Amino acid sequence: MTTRTVAVLVGSLRKGSFNRAIAEALAELSPPNVKYRFVEIGDLPYYNQDDEPNPSAEWVGFRDQIRSADAVLFVTPEYNRSVPAVLKNAIDVGSRPYGRSVFDGKPGAVVSVTAGGLGAFGANHHLRQSLVFLNVPTLQREAYISGAGTLFGENGELKEETRKFLADYAKAFADWIETIVRARTPEPA
Repeated sequence: MTTRTVAVLVGSLRKGSFNRAIAEALAELSPPNVKYRFVEIGDLPYYNQDDEPNPSAEWVGFRDQIRSADAVLFVTPEYNRSVPAVLKNAIDVGSRPYGRSVFDGKPGAVVSVTAGGLGAFGANHHLRQSLVFLNVPTLQREAYISGAGTLFGENGELKEETRKFLADYAKAFADWIETIVRARTPEPA
């Protein structure tokens, strides 16, 4: 079976981020033919179209990392019923210049994580709106993770029911990636 690479974008920059911990758990629990590669977004300069003729090294590196991946996983907290600015900026950097988006056609998935009670529902759906425009076929299985602070034991390990949920989600995403890749691969003549 072919190994697939997933670029992981985490919308929280906080040290000790629940979002980062959930993304790392998904990577650990994923089927062996899927490898997760974290793409850091905290140091990306803000997108400005005026800079496009001479893109920064950070923009070029980011775009190359997404372009070389088979799929993209977005893990996000919710800020003001939307995604954090750092994640939106990464999406803007990767989707420009217009018509040359590095996200185009890549299978994607969205996981939203919060210590609160709504599972970052607003951020999840707001992000999905952007992904429709970017032609990212997104896994329809939703993952809203609430009460993130209560999902870990004393030593930082995930509780068993959360591990099971994430393992099931990782398997569904792996299957989704294969479905989309096969659909986009021409049949041999």
